[in-house]
Amino acid sequence: MKTLLTYSLKWSLLAALVAALAGSASAFFLFALDAATAARESQAWIICLLPLAGFAVGWIYLHLGRSVEAGNNLLIDEIHDPRNVVPLRMAPLVLGGTVISHLFGASVGREGTAVQMGGSLADQLTHMFRLHAEDRRLLLMAGISAGFASVFGTPLAGAVFGIEVLVAGRLRYQAIFPCMAAAFLADRVGLMWGVHHTHYAAGAAAPFSLWAIAAVAAAGIAFGLMARLFAASVHALSAFGKRHIAYAPLRPLIGGVVVALAVWSIGTQRYIGLGIPVIVEAFQQPLAPSDFIAKYAFTLVSLGSGFKGGEVTPLFYIGATMGNALAPLLHLPFGMLAALGFVAVFAGAANTPLASTIMAMELFGPAFGPWAALACVVAFLVSGHPGIYTAQRRA
Repeated sequence: MKTLLTYSLKWSLLAALVAALAGSASAFFLFALDAATAARESQAWIICLLPLAGFAVGWIYLHLGRSVEAGNNLLIDEIHDPRNVVPLRMAPLVLGGTVISHLFGASVGREGTAVQMGGSLADQLTHMFRLHAEDRRLLLMAGISAGFASVFGTPLAGAVFGIEVLVAGRLRYQAIFPCMAAAFLADRVGLMWGVHHTHYAAGAAAPFSLWAIAAVAAAGIAFGLMARLFAASVHALSAFGKRHIAYAPLRPLIGGVVVALAVWSIGTQRYIGLGIPVIVEAFQQPLAPSDFIAKYAFTLVSLGSGFKGGEVTPLFYIGATMGNALAPLLHLPFGMLAALGFVAVFAGAANTPLASTIMAMELFGPAFGPWAALACVVAFLVSGHPGIYTAQRRA
C-alpha cells in the first residue's frame, strides 16, 4: 500500500507539471496559429513569400536545430533507447517553424508541434527530479499524450496515443496512469487558457446491416491505401530531396515555390493551412472528389520539402473529404463516412487504431465507436508498416 501511494503521489505531481507545461504551450501555439491563419487569409499576397519563409525555416534548423530536426521520431527513439535529454530548443524551434509555415501558406498540421513541445518540455524535468531511464520513458510518453490531448481537445485519445504510437501492436501498461493524468490535466489547462476546439457535427450513424458493415469495411480498405500512399510518398519525397539537394534550406524554398505557384494558379487557399472549414463542410454537404487529392498533393510537397508542422490535421482533411466522396458510392450518410475517414486515414498512417477509435467517440459520439473500430482496424491492417513515424517499431 505504501509503494502504491508513493507511486501515485510521484506521478500525480509529475503529470501535473507536464500538463501545466504542455497545456500552456499548446494554448499559446493555437492562439498564434489562429492569428497566423487570419493574417494569411486577409492578406493573400503573403503567399508569394512562402519560398523565402521555407528558406528561413530550413536555415534556422540547419544552424540551430540539427539535434532536434528528427522531431517526433527523436522523442520515440529516446523512449525506446534513453540516452540524452531532449534539448529544450526543440519547443521554440518547432513552434516558430510551424507558425511561419502556416502564416505564409504551407499545407501542414499542428499535432507534431504540440507533441514535440510536450515531449521536450516534459523531458526537462528529468534532471530536476533525477529520474532514471524507465521513469524518463514514462515522462516522455506523458509529454506526448499531454501535447496531443491539449491541441485536439481529446484527452482519452491523447492518453492512448502516447502509449500506442511507440510500438505498433503493443502497449506499455505501466504508462497508463502517467499518460492519462497528463492528458486530462493538459486538456483542462488549455481550456482554462480559453482554447476553443472545433465541433464536428457528424449527424447520426447508419443502423447496423450487412450492407453497412461491408461498405464500412470497403471504405476502411480505401482509407488504409490512402494512408499507405501518404506515408510512403512523404518519406520518398523527403529522401529524394536530401539525395539531390545537399543544402537543406533550398529544399523548402523549392517546395514553397511549387506550393505558391499552385495556389495562385488555382486561385484558392482551400488546400493550404489546416483546412478546418473544409473539414467541417465535409460533414454537411457533398464536396468535389478532387478535394482530398489536392490536399494530399499540397501536403506532400509541403512536408516532403521540409516545412514544419504535423501530418495529422492534413490526414483528417484527406480522410474526411475522401469519406465524403465515397458516401454516395457506398450509400451511406455523408457525415458518417466523413467521420470515419477523419479517424481511419490517421489510424492507418500513424498505426494507432485504438487511439483513433477513441477519438471518434470523443469527437462524434459513442454511437460511432463500433463503426470507427471497424474502419480504423481495417485501415491499420491495409496500410502496413512503416507509417508516418519511421522510429515507430512493430511488435
